[in-house]
Amino acid sequence: MTAIAAPAPRTVSRLTSTPHAPSRLRRVVRRAWRFAVATFACIGFIAVVHPFVFELTPLASGSMSPTLQGDRDGGDWVLAEKISYRFRNPRRWEIVEFHDADGIQIMKRVVALPGETVAVRNFHLQVNGDAIDPPTGTARVQYYPYGNLNGGRPFAAGTGYYVLGDDSIDSDDSRFEGPVELPRIRARAWLIVWPPSRMGWVR
Repeated sequence: MTAIAAPAPRTVSRLTSTPHAPSRLRRVVRRAWRFAVATFACIGFIAVVHPFVFELTPLASGSMSPTLQGDRDGGDWVLAEKISYRFRNPRRWEIVEFHDADGIQIMKRVVALPGETVAVRNFHLQVNGDAIDPPTGTARVQYYPYGNLNGGRPFAAGTGYYVLGDDSIDSDDSRFEGPVELPRIRARAWLIVWPPSRMGWVR
């Protein structure tokens, strides 16, 4: 009997497919696109929010020293926020931002509220006849009885806010310009953002 050889088993070739990895150039382009989208989104957000929420002001005057340092060649850059005064009025010792009679944007500290009287005696403030303690960090600030506070006489704030510079020996404030009415107050000094050595909350 003749043996019949069994047919050799068929070899089935299988094609192994591997996912195509994106090229390095494609990854770079994708990252650049995401970065560009995020950047333009941030710019758009700031452009929309900034006029209603914040104001960034460079200090050119030293009248708020030592709290805020001003210099025409480069003083503090102060971020002021506008949200608080949408819900409440300014408080004593807060530093407010407003425009003076010449339209210049300035910052001063509130020392007397509407309806109160303010006076300076022996370089210290009195409100409604009582001595008041200055805020933390300004204990050594001296106030000078110039302008409408000359001679130590009291001055009525009326319907406005009486504001002074911390460096009151050289500050154009309510002693000469009168109290600041509420509609003129734009924002509250909030944060020193520049220079880096002075970054911090405004007190």
